[in-house]
Amino acid sequence: MSTEITTLPSGLRVVSHAMPHLETVSLGVWVAAGARHETAAENGISHMLEHMAFKGTSRRTARAIAEEIEQVGGELNAATSLEMTAYYARVLKGDEAVALDILADILQNSSYADTEIEREREVILQEIAGIKDSPDELAYDLLQDAAYPDQPVGRPVIGTPETVASFTAADFRRFLQARYVAPSIVVSAAGGVDHQQLVRHVEAQFGSLNGVVGIGAAGASYVGGVRSAPKAFEQSHLLLGFSSPSYRDRDFLTAQVYSGLMGGGMSSRLFQEVREERGLCYAIYSSAWGLSDGGMFNVHAATGADMMGDLIEVVTGELKRSAGDRPSEVEVDRARAQLKAGLMMSLESSSARAEQMARQLLLHDRLLTPRELIERVDAVTPEGVRDFAAAMLSSGTPALTVVGAGKSSQRWAELAARRMAS
Repeated sequence: MSTEITTLPSGLRVVSHAMPHLETVSLGVWVAAGARHETAAENGISHMLEHMAFKGTSRRTARAIAEEIEQVGGELNAATSLEMTAYYARVLKGDEAVALDILADILQNSSYADTEIEREREVILQEIAGIKDSPDELAYDLLQDAAYPDQPVGRPVIGTPETVASFTAADFRRFLQARYVAPSIVVSAAGGVDHQQLVRHVEAQFGSLNGVVGIGAAGASYVGGVRSAPKAFEQSHLLLGFSSPSYRDRDFLTAQVYSGLMGGGMSSRLFQEVREERGLCYAIYSSAWGLSDGGMFNVHAATGADMMGDLIEVVTGELKRSAGDRPSEVEVDRARAQLKAGLMMSLESSSARAEQMARQLLLHDRLLTPRELIERVDAVTPEGVRDFAAAMLSSGTPALTVVGAGKSSQRWAELAARRMAS
């Protein structure tokens, strides 16, 4: 079999997919610990912990970490999201042991020196400040807060200046010990990899990890509401969000097809009506993303402040129309084809495949085969898309955000809320 899974006695899972035609291996450590696993006081600690992992261990300095992976021509990186944190590498076939040794070291032996903490704290504070100058990033943070207020899922992954300023080495070690436990970790690899060799390396490097089951995350409860920011930018950003199926829900792929139909490309309804027919913005798109217990469909567009009213009218009108009119077979076929092509194209990338396998094991406790995913996409019907839209748009209060129109932003956001409610 090209895909193999091994569960170690500690509960840590190792998964690999052999791609014999590749001379490289993408591999990493995915941990079911992210922003939603934090308390209010810990907001941003997962993100800062990811940063600190590269700042030196009891065996390696920060420079040595960079030099050792680059000595074999490899790449090393990490990312934090709401539900998980990933530490990953890409190396030439045969250098997996080097990458795993470094990954195991930075996850288990980070030194958290005070000087490095202070230096990285300032870097993250600058990153937070940069978001305030980026209207689209600011708008998404506000949308998340509107959808999930006063909840871990609604807080910014990066944290706040107040929380980031408070973190100490003891906080990092405490969070690591509680959350980075073997049953919450998947080591995933794809490319020119031998599964049994990979398992032996993982056993050697991660054999001492705590096998206790980690603490669960707080549930996500969608609320919805209006948010805005008073700062003026060159363009005004409109975001509309709606409660949508979770990653585990069978309707998740219906949401994906609906998103493709509405704003998934140049042939989508919103692009054609808003951009091509009316010239109200340069780009408009939609997306549907899922968590383990919830999700959100959203639409994003940016336009000049003087055209925001027209943009709101057209976007809300198209959304409401989608809940009443059955889409054509051609539209749904096109959206399904886009989704299937995206799924299959991603499998040609070793890094995307490694991430997909890890995510599926952490969220589904099993791997979903490409055939199973394609069959689920093909099962989505025009009637199902219309019924999905009708149920979603009537399920509760939308989350609405306008950023960039200065003091008028709140007024525009409230107008969009009224248009969706009428």
